[in-house]
Amino acid sequence: MKFISIRTYFSGTRNAAPLAVFRILFGILMLWSIVRFAANGWISKLYIEPEFYFSYLGFEWVQPLGEWTYLIFLICGIASVFVALGFKYRISIIVFFLSFTYIELMDKTTYLNHYYFISILSFLMIFLPAHTYYSVDAWRNEKLCSQEVPRWTIDSIMLLLGIVYFYAGLAKLNSDWLFEAMPLQIWLPAKYSIPLLGDLLQQTWTHYAFAWGGALYDLSIPFLLLYKRTRVFAFSMVVIFHVLTRVLFPIGMFPYIMIASALIFFDAGLHHKILNKLSEWLKISKSVFDSGKIYQFPKTWLRKASIGIVTVFFILQLLIPFRYLLYPGELFWTEEGYRFSWRVMLMEKAGYANFKVVNPDTGQRFYVDNDEFLTEYQEKQMSFQPDFILEYAHHLEDHYQQQGIEDPEIYVESYVALNGRQSQPYVNPDVDLTVIKPSLQHKKWLLPFNDEIKGL
Repeated sequence: MKFISIRTYFSGTRNAAPLAVFRILFGILMLWSIVRFAANGWISKLYIEPEFYFSYLGFEWVQPLGEWTYLIFLICGIASVFVALGFKYRISIIVFFLSFTYIELMDKTTYLNHYYFISILSFLMIFLPAHTYYSVDAWRNEKLCSQEVPRWTIDSIMLLLGIVYFYAGLAKLNSDWLFEAMPLQIWLPAKYSIPLLGDLLQQTWTHYAFAWGGALYDLSIPFLLLYKRTRVFAFSMVVIFHVLTRVLFPIGMFPYIMIASALIFFDAGLHHKILNKLSEWLKISKSVFDSGKIYQFPKTWLRKASIGIVTVFFILQLLIPFRYLLYPGELFWTEEGYRFSWRVMLMEKAGYANFKVVNPDTGQRFYVDNDEFLTEYQEKQMSFQPDFILEYAHHLEDHYQQQGIEDPEIYVESYVALNGRQSQPYVNPDVDLTVIKPSLQHKKWLLPFNDEIKGL
């Protein structure tokens, strides 16, 4: 195996076509996502109709803007079009990143791994010259138009995809997934109505095959895509895997995004074929972009800063998923360090949370009707996630202070079932949640998990 120095690596170049195709597909898929979101009425349902929104720690200031929320989605959609076209690319990708991330942060209830993936991917794209080839910017600016880009700008997207897959595979190496086929044994039998697959999904061996096959797929697919001899086979597996997950589970645009992103692993020849076909459809001349030039960052400091930021970005991406090791207890139970770690569809969790308000001055006590404050979906998510429970308790404290109770105490009777186990008490019912401030500290007010899940 031939090793190269860091200096040699960062001075290497690759054909710009894969980066251009990636930019176009990314922009198109993001526009599709925004249009789909609006067409299904989810903007109103998720970000306008609720009376209360769950916030991420440190981002409590990010809130829906009433009817103006539609404007954020509109800006995000327009930015995605401009990204696809490569028009004012740098500004467009920054606007897309900011608007999409704002949407993601408005309510923690809607958290999905692929929303997080899109946010960090669009942040990464800010530092990549994805507009130097086959773009409006390159067509308008002869100095910008380049046929070669730094190698690391393409490899960085491949690395991010590799992290997503490999870490998702590592997360599956736990006893519930491998030895109990959980939660697949809960989910798959419910898909009995799917043509051809319905009967097969009732079989226990199928559940285990899906569990072990899914883990093996996630752990191996980045390396199979990297190796030229196995790349076509690997891509066919990507398509089969993500089409199957799209059929089985309501996971939105994620399968299409991952299928399109996997094309970045292919050599430039395939991408030139895609661009040639696109040129035929649009009746434009692709040859105007074939300048033969190598892209150079406008300033040396800009190149160094971009490499430095991207390096720090990847160090964080490698470390953040392991932050759960800083906490005691079972990760699936406490969920401390669970988000942003590529733990995709690993648990089926359901809860019950009954909140009690006590007026310490009068001794009066009563139970809360959660329907008065939360939507059905918000209540479902709140019932088994501890940071949701604590934030909701503080919201109830603020509400009842406004109702005339000077210093209300909030207690919760809570039960949670995890991956087919019987419900267990979740929150210590004797703890007044109003005295606990939201933080990254270990949640000692949670009751211990009466079982063990072995693995990473």
